Amino acid sequence: MREGQAKPKTKIGRVVSDKMEKTRVVAVERLFRHPKYQKVMRKRKKFMADDPKNESHAGDKVRIAETRPLSKRKRWRVLEILEKAEEI
Repeated sequence: MREGQAKPKTKIGRVVSDKMEKTRVVAVERLFRHPKYQKVMRKRKKFMADDPKNESHAGDKVRIAETRPLSKRKRWRVLEILEKAEEI
Protein backbone atom coordinates (compact mmCIF):
# COMPACT_ATOMS: atom_id res chain seq x y z
CA MET A 1 0.00 0.00 0.00
CA ARG A 2 1.38 3.37 -1.02
CA GLU A 3 1.60 6.45 1.15
CA GLY A 4 -1.57 8.52 0.90
CA GLN A 5 -3.60 5.53 -0.31
CA ALA A 6 -6.61 4.56 1.83
CA LYS A 7 -6.94 1.09 3.37
CA PRO A 8 -9.62 -0.98 1.61
CA LYS A 9 -12.92 -1.34 3.47
CA THR A 10 -13.58 -4.80 4.91
CA LYS A 11 -16.78 -6.52 6.00
CA ILE A 12 -17.62 -9.85 7.63
CA GLY A 13 -20.56 -11.92 6.39
CA ARG A 14 -21.90 -15.34 5.47
CA VAL A 15 -21.73 -16.93 2.03
CA VAL A 16 -25.33 -17.44 0.87
CA SER A 17 -24.60 -18.70 -2.65
CA ASP A 18 -21.65 -20.55 -4.20
CA LYS A 19 -23.33 -21.59 -7.45
CA MET A 20 -21.16 -19.40 -9.70
CA GLU A 21 -17.58 -20.12 -10.73
CA LYS A 22 -15.09 -17.97 -8.77
CA THR A 23 -17.88 -15.76 -7.37
CA ARG A 24 -19.65 -15.85 -4.02
CA VAL A 25 -22.70 -13.95 -2.78
CA VAL A 26 -21.97 -12.76 0.76
CA ALA A 27 -24.74 -11.44 3.06
CA VAL A 28 -23.58 -8.84 5.59
CA GLU A 29 -25.92 -8.10 8.51
CA ARG A 30 -25.86 -4.93 10.57
CA LEU A 31 -27.79 -3.87 13.64
CA PHE A 32 -29.17 -0.38 14.04
CA ARG A 33 -31.65 1.39 16.28
CA HIS A 34 -34.85 2.66 14.67
CA PRO A 35 -34.79 6.48 14.75
CA LYS A 36 -38.37 6.88 16.01
CA TYR A 37 -39.22 3.68 17.90
CA GLN A 38 -35.73 2.88 19.27
CA LYS A 39 -36.13 -0.81 18.50
CA VAL A 40 -32.96 -2.65 17.48
CA MET A 41 -33.40 -3.84 13.91
CA ARG A 42 -31.41 -5.96 11.46
CA LYS A 43 -30.58 -5.03 7.91
CA ARG A 44 -28.99 -7.42 5.46
CA LYS A 45 -27.16 -6.51 2.28
CA LYS A 46 -25.69 -8.88 -0.30
CA PHE A 47 -22.34 -8.37 -2.01
CA MET A 48 -20.81 -10.24 -4.94
CA ALA A 49 -17.27 -11.26 -4.01
CA ASP A 50 -14.45 -12.78 -6.06
CA ASP A 51 -13.11 -16.15 -4.83
CA PRO A 52 -10.55 -17.21 -7.48
CA LYS A 53 -9.75 -20.60 -5.88
CA ASN A 54 -13.38 -21.57 -5.13
CA GLU A 55 -12.42 -22.25 -1.48
CA SER A 56 -15.52 -20.90 0.31
CA HIS A 57 -18.92 -22.56 0.28
CA ALA A 58 -22.47 -21.72 1.37
CA GLY A 59 -22.70 -21.12 5.11
CA ASP A 60 -19.04 -20.14 5.61
CA LYS A 61 -18.24 -16.96 7.54
CA VAL A 62 -15.82 -14.85 5.45
CA ARG A 63 -14.04 -11.49 5.46
CA ILE A 64 -14.38 -9.52 2.22
CA ALA A 65 -12.44 -6.44 1.07
CA GLU A 66 -13.28 -3.71 -1.40
CA THR A 67 -11.37 -3.87 -4.70
CA ARG A 68 -11.45 -2.44 -8.23
CA PRO A 69 -14.47 -3.38 -10.36
CA LEU A 70 -14.00 -6.97 -11.53
CA SER A 71 -17.31 -7.23 -13.42
CA LYS A 72 -20.67 -5.46 -13.62
CA ARG A 73 -21.66 -6.26 -10.00
CA LYS A 74 -18.45 -7.68 -8.48
CA ARG A 75 -16.44 -5.11 -6.48
CA TRP A 76 -15.33 -7.20 -3.48
CA ARG A 77 -12.97 -10.14 -2.96
CA VAL A 78 -12.82 -12.86 -0.31
CA LEU A 79 -9.80 -12.25 1.94
CA GLU A 80 -10.12 -15.19 4.30
CA ILE A 81 -12.49 -17.83 5.59
CA LEU A 82 -13.08 -17.19 9.28
CA GLU A 83 -15.35 -20.14 10.04
CA LYS A 84 -16.33 -23.16 7.97
CA ALA A 85 -19.99 -24.21 7.83
CA GLU A 86 -20.80 -27.45 9.58
CA GLU A 87 -21.69 -30.20 7.13
CA ILE A 88 -25.03 -32.02 7.51
